[in-house]
Amino acid sequence: MIEELLRQDRELQRAKINSETAKIPWLELQRFFAAGKVLLVAPGLDLVDVAYAMQQDDIEQVKRWTDSAQVAPVPDELASAWVSAEASLWAVVVKPWVLVQQTA
Repeated sequence: MIEELLRQDRELQRAKINSETAKIPWLELQRFFAAGKVLLVAPGLDLVDVAYAMQQDDIEQVKRWTDSAQVAPVPDELASAWVSAEASLWAVVVKPWVLVQQTA
């Protein structure tokens, strides 16, 4: 019974995060980037999985991703390229961070 309730809670939280993702122009994220609050999620990761782990304070998993540079601050060169390309990215907020991932 408790396991089922926990599973349902996880699913509900993941669904909430998923509903909060959006494709957004990089230009609209510039102020967050300037404040050092934007993290790039590697293409091989699921944006919702990363957001969920951060929301749940899964320190060990987040550390594995950051140690392997799969989740990292957006490099200045990439941010500049996104401005030039007028890029749009998938994004989700996990306060205080904005997680972004390049679209296909």
